[in-house]
Amino acid sequence: MPTLPELQLLPALPEAALDRADEAVDLLLDTGRAPGQILVLTTAEPHPWQQHEQSFGAERYWAQFEAGDDVFYAAAADCRPARREVVVLAVNGGDTGVVQDALAVALARAGSLLIVCGETPLPVQR
Repeated sequence: MPTLPELQLLPALPEAALDRADEAVDLLLDTGRAPGQILVLTTAEPHPWQQHEQSFGAERYWAQFEAGDDVFYAAAADCRPARREVVVLAVNGGDTGVVQDALAVALARAGSLLIVCGETPLPVQR
């Protein structure tokens, strides 16, 4: 069974989650993490950097993902399967089901550290 990543929770309202995620990325880079080790996922609106990169076309956008040499930004619902050492999840909106699905995706993608920026619902017991 794979080892679960360390989990860090950074409280933020949905409208501040992207800023909080950016702060987390800056801190990770400042403390020596390589940019290619970091994946930033969102639960609602795409991160502005993702929007910028997608403006050059899907092929170029996903080529950056495959190259794995820079911080990559994606919507949790649309991210291709790949692991990165660190995943930063910005809970910037979405209903409980969307956020729970995004948490599952983020957990599956994170190697050693998952940073959740925002409010998260408790998992639903079934």
